[in-house]
Amino acid sequence: MCFTAVESTTLATVAYDEARQLLQLEFRNRAVDHYFGAPATVQEILRGAPSRGGYFNQAIRGRYAFVRVPSIETSKPAGVSPQCERGEAPWHAR
Repeated sequence: MCFTAVESTTLATVAYDEARQLLQLEFRNRAVDHYFGAPATVQEILRGAPSRGGYFNQAIRGRYAFVRVPSIETSKPAGVSPQCERGEAPWHAR
């Protein structure tokens, strides 16, 4: 799962696992949610949206099953790492 820090008043990071169609969103309040069954296009549009919070509210919230998970305190790379661009996971959630 590759993590990308995003500029947003709502979101802190976006991560996606294509094999499991799992979208992980970390919010500014440190809450972390896993959204299930989200296609890759959803996270691609979210990462590039002018208002990530607006896109989240319009296209993700209430549309996909989700669970709130405990926040994992660890160092996450800022931006997309080279491994993510090649499809390799730089680290995994525990």
